[in-house]
Amino acid sequence: MAKSKTKRIDKLQIEEPKKNSKQTQPSSLETSIPKRLSILPLRDIIIFPNMIFPILIGRPSSLKAVSEALERDKFIFVSAQKSPFLEDIDYKDLYKFGTVAKIIQIIRLPNNLLKVLIEGFFQAKIVKRIPNDSFIEAEVKIIIQNYEDKDPKLQALIRRASELFNEYVKNDKNLPPEIINAFDSIVNPQQKLYYGAANIRTKLEAKQKILEQIDIFKQYLELNTLLTSEIEMMKLENEIDSKVQNSIQQNQRKYYIQEQIRALQQELGDDEGSSVQPDIAKLRAMLDMAKMPEHAKNKAEEELERLKKIHTMSPEYSTNRNYIEMLATVPWSNFTKDNFDIANAHRILDEDHYDLEKPKERILEYIAVLNLSGHLKKQILCFVGPPGVGKTSLAKSIARALGRNFVRFSLGGVRDEAEIRGHRRTYIGSMPGRIIQSMKKAGSVNPVILLDEIDKMSMDFRGDPSAALLEVLDPEQNIAFNDHYLEVDYDLSNVMFITTANVRHAIPVPLQDRMEIIELSSYLENDKLNIAKQHIFPKLLEEFGMSDLNITITDNAILKVIREYTREAGVRNLFRELSSILRKLAKDIVIEFENKYPAGTEKDRSILQVPECKKAIKRKKYVISEQKVEEYLKLPKFKERKDRLEDKVGVVTGLAWTSVGGEILQIEATIMPGAEKLTLTGKLGDVMKESAAAALSFVRSNYNELKIPKEFNSKKEIHIHVPEGAIPKDGPSAGITIAIALISAATGNPVIGDLAMTGEINLRGEVLAIGGLKEKLLAAKRLGISKVLIPEDNAIDLDDISDEIKTGLNIIPVRNIFEALKHTFNKPKPNKTK
Repeated sequence: MAKSKTKRIDKLQIEEPKKNSKQTQPSSLETSIPKRLSILPLRDIIIFPNMIFPILIGRPSSLKAVSEALERDKFIFVSAQKSPFLEDIDYKDLYKFGTVAKIIQIIRLPNNLLKVLIEGFFQAKIVKRIPNDSFIEAEVKIIIQNYEDKDPKLQALIRRASELFNEYVKNDKNLPPEIINAFDSIVNPQQKLYYGAANIRTKLEAKQKILEQIDIFKQYLELNTLLTSEIEMMKLENEIDSKVQNSIQQNQRKYYIQEQIRALQQELGDDEGSSVQPDIAKLRAMLDMAKMPEHAKNKAEEELERLKKIHTMSPEYSTNRNYIEMLATVPWSNFTKDNFDIANAHRILDEDHYDLEKPKERILEYIAVLNLSGHLKKQILCFVGPPGVGKTSLAKSIARALGRNFVRFSLGGVRDEAEIRGHRRTYIGSMPGRIIQSMKKAGSVNPVILLDEIDKMSMDFRGDPSAALLEVLDPEQNIAFNDHYLEVDYDLSNVMFITTANVRHAIPVPLQDRMEIIELSSYLENDKLNIAKQHIFPKLLEEFGMSDLNITITDNAILKVIREYTREAGVRNLFRELSSILRKLAKDIVIEFENKYPAGTEKDRSILQVPECKKAIKRKKYVISEQKVEEYLKLPKFKERKDRLEDKVGVVTGLAWTSVGGEILQIEATIMPGAEKLTLTGKLGDVMKESAAAALSFVRSNYNELKIPKEFNSKKEIHIHVPEGAIPKDGPSAGITIAIALISAATGNPVIGDLAMTGEINLRGEVLAIGGLKEKLLAAKRLGISKVLIPEDNAIDLDDISDEIKTGLNIIPVRNIFEALKHTFNKPKPNKTK
């Protein structure tokens, strides 16, 4: 081993040798190595003593460790990481045993990388960690092993290691034979040991075990054990490879013979003889039972003939076989018998849904026409309404009333046209579209198919699925629907398609043209109460196994849940909250009676299986009251603030429509000294920003009629804010609200607190018509508003709104801002600015 000059002498701790061994005095190189060394973590490699290895370094901590080593006579301690995937290495992530090495050469590469050539010198271990924030540093102790070279036991271990290493290299095709000569030529036992360990291709943990032994005898035992294990593993791998090769050769021979037999059969005209494959016979039987139309049958026969000529081991065989199976299993002539009984349909709809009179009436009309004509190919229904109002369950009820099979699939997030039309058979993993898959699932040609969330489709480079649906939902075209996978026309005219959507304007216009849209509006408070009593609560009792118990819930308790724990258009959250109440009640019941009847606590018995316990539970009466609701559900989630109904300057309550029902919208305006500008906050959309600009222009141009000083905005900043700024807000119905807020801020007159309004305005102050009037009136009623201003053009819509909604609301149609001002303030407006 070459010796080098050093500046530091006698600084490194040296492991004491065993007492019964001959001690070797430390060399000058050993004693010149610094006591404190920087540590270089290694991924997936171990550097042994007497080994030269290049390392690519890029981590900042490793770069600093190398830089520090250059200051310490180029000595560094290298140790393997316990996990190669860790990027930020700490002291605990390293093996304590490693190698003291020296940096021989450094080459700087692009991207701040270093290529460092390192030579290992001594086996060593970390004895003490040294705190360092820049890199890992520690005190290191060199391990000096003392042994007799001529020791018989050591010589036997070395001879066995040589035999195993030779066999290992011969079995490993990736190692050159020259390694054997190099291994045999090494005389020093330690050098021979480390050379052999370094050239074994195995896991890092196995090599680390050799480095962690401080006795050369144990190191050779670890090496021999490792070599024996690797040799056995390679023999097993070679045996498996041999079997695979033999199998491939046999299959090739079998294929060649089968092709010869097929050629002879064709020459003899006996291709349809007794040698027909079982798969072919099975497919033939399936096609005979499918009762396919002529054009589909011809296609199936053509593919079956082609399948007979394809070898079973060919990938094309399974592709064609799957295609023929799909043709045979899709329903072609299997009809279910329709039930056109109007009374039965009316009963089922009433059982499944409360109220919804208009949708129910339209569905009964639909069934009545089906009764007379036997078919109705030009009617496709689309239920549009907020979540949780019963769109999907209505479709299920229609299928149940008609006695048809029901299939549902969601279009939400679908952006690939192939989801509708299917993939072409040339692609790997191709399959039919969802329409054909739904027909196969239904098993009949006249099912009810629900296309859910039709307003949530999107499009990208893979095509526009809404365009593909045009053929499906067009009664004039779907009689010959062509799926890319099926490749034959399929008749969808007997299918009853029903679609659902939350927002009408999000449905593509061409699709709207092909459907009859039925609006399902938000539920009233009374509706929710009756739905909870008649449908939700009984269903939950049965689901939780509590239907036999004497459990009741008061109307006030349900109303408390509706008002203070849910705020929605439908009843989904109401369902969840009532479920939570019953689960907590069930927990109380079980705890109470487990203590009284310990026999019921056995693992294989419920408390209801104990007769005495069951009788006691049934005798006891449980009433869920308002107090119980608050006890189980804790603090209310929604509390209406009473200060919202107070008269305030520059604060006006607007009404907005959302996909989940109506909502109130507080709009605030203030005028303050500053730069003359209009500031809008509250995450407003472009439409609302335009409404604000139009409202300000109207107020400025009509200052005289509004009795506002001409220079009310001179050297003033006008700030319009809509609270809850994290929620995006947009829509064409906030113009009148913003205008009234500006007028109130400019005059100092407070706006009536229990007044709400909705409507867009133009620059002349005319109030324009809006949509979603019913949902907006519901929102006003929920807040306790008594007076609502609506556009005069929407007065005709009041006839379609139930009296239950209008009761308690003073609904005033207005034509322009000046008419609205008559109902806005409690007192005449003084001629002053705020």
